[in-house]
Amino acid sequence: MFKKISVFVVAMVLVMSTALANGTEVGVNADQAMQMLVDGNQRFITEKYADNNIGQMRREELTKGQHPFAIIVSCSDSRVPPELVFDEGLGDLFVIRTAGEVVNDVALGSIEYAIEHLGVKLVVVLGHEGCGAVQATLAGGEVPGHIVAIANAITPAVNQAKLQQGDLYTNSIKANVDLIVDKLKTSEPIIKETIAKDHVKIVGAVYELKTGKIVFR
Repeated sequence: MFKKISVFVVAMVLVMSTALANGTEVGVNADQAMQMLVDGNQRFITEKYADNNIGQMRREELTKGQHPFAIIVSCSDSRVPPELVFDEGLGDLFVIRTAGEVVNDVALGSIEYAIEHLGVKLVVVLGHEGCGAVQATLAGGEVPGHIVAIANAITPAVNQAKLQQGDLYTNSIKANVDLIVDKLKTSEPIIKETIAKDHVKIVGAVYELKTGKIVFR
């Protein structure tokens, strides 16, 4: 047992040391990470992009390790690439993408890894306008192949949205984000425990296709 703990401690020290050597943000808290994302999205909207280093030197630095400052759980939709809409570079974001930003055990494990081993303090569940996965779930009927798993995961959000006033499609997109946030907050043991210790914050957001704006919930 002691040997396992020692190996873990050494590994974490090496990760932090590598991050320092690479000049990346170490110890960025959730509020700081959120502001970095807000600022990045504003640059994207105004087309005043940062000079993100994605060249050979940066790639060489990242061979020694990574220290992303935020986890983004987003839809696989090609119109919503997190690194671009947040105007971030290589090694800045730890991204999990599935249709409808549906979270399964593999996605949960990926999030846990980034929290536990990379020290990330902020998780953003990013939905978007015009989500095809939500639209297909709303349409109902027979769903082919493994796509049915996506529809089944989104159905509770649609059912919740049906009880709300306003546009059903828009409300379903927002409800899907909110339910995924709730699912992550109650996920045991790692995520729930880190939230209880005030080490991690989980928030939802929706991307506007036309404006490029990300509205946090």
